[in-house]
Amino acid sequence: MATVNRQIALAARPVGLPQVSDFQLQYSPRPVAVAGEVLVRSVFLSLDPYMRGRMNAAASYARPVAIGEVMTGGVVGLVVQSEAPEFREGDAVVGTLGWQEYAVAPARELRQVPFGAGSISRALGVLGMPGLTAYFGLLDIANPRRGETVVISGAAGAVGMIAGQIARIQGCRVVGVAGSDAKTAWLRDELGFDAAFNYKTDDLDASLQEHCPDGIDVYFDNVGGAITDAVMRQINTGARISLCGQISQYNLVQPEMGPRWLGQLTVKQGRAQGFLISSYADRFAEGLGRLNLWLKQGSLRYREDIAQGIEAAPQAFIGMLQGKNEGKQLVQLSES
Repeated sequence: MATVNRQIALAARPVGLPQVSDFQLQYSPRPVAVAGEVLVRSVFLSLDPYMRGRMNAAASYARPVAIGEVMTGGVVGLVVQSEAPEFREGDAVVGTLGWQEYAVAPARELRQVPFGAGSISRALGVLGMPGLTAYFGLLDIANPRRGETVVISGAAGAVGMIAGQIARIQGCRVVGVAGSDAKTAWLRDELGFDAAFNYKTDDLDASLQEHCPDGIDVYFDNVGGAITDAVMRQINTGARISLCGQISQYNLVQPEMGPRWLGQLTVKQGRAQGFLISSYADRFAEGLGRLNLWLKQGSLRYREDIAQGIEAAPQAFIGMLQGKNEGKQLVQLSES
């Protein structure tokens, strides 16, 4: 077992889209667990859009990452030293352990990942925070009903791909918005979306009119910006909008001015609601149980985009913010 711990820390606060120079690879001694703690060797690191906000100094729902501090992030790994009765060497666990090859955490902050069919990486994707975000964000916030039309922006990402499939399971017509022809083909041909279009090449209003001839009842918004403006022009009476993310806005130096669509909520008696997945912590078992059942039944599929080695994390993160990933973006840090 290595005696050196390699970590990616925040070197500078980004202006606009992060650059590789905003991160730095640093070395520290491998940590040691004390009473009540567990030492974990990281196997897969999760890269997610929320991390961009944590790089800013502005106050938000979570504190910013400090300059020189290890970047925050979810990790699934293997226990190599346990000083807590809940875990033993060799257990697979998931927790917020950061961009590093080894981490120590209190046992109470870790969740055991059962070994079984599929890679333990699923604990960071379809059976982790993105899957739970899709589950609660769609079913609790938007409450889609059979026969309704559901539009998913960022549909080929970690959350969008799951949200769209859950809407199909609920008997809805599902339209995905993604950033390449390859992604839209994947959504239609493999994931079962009824329709999908490329927002970079297709006219937004015309595409939504074509694929949503009866209007839009539910919108699961991962992106914001021009896509959301176009969707809001075509919502039906009683529409529900689940505000999961606004990734198109995260790297703007100046706020983007766009159509003011709140009046549409009044005219159409609609509802838009944001949410944080942490608010559903007491119901995670419910969500994971249903997601796992759908996986076993073959109703739910997923894709992982895996970069190799901790050095690859900054560029993979930047690429994810630009929409280059297909499915869940991960970095593999060691063998499982």
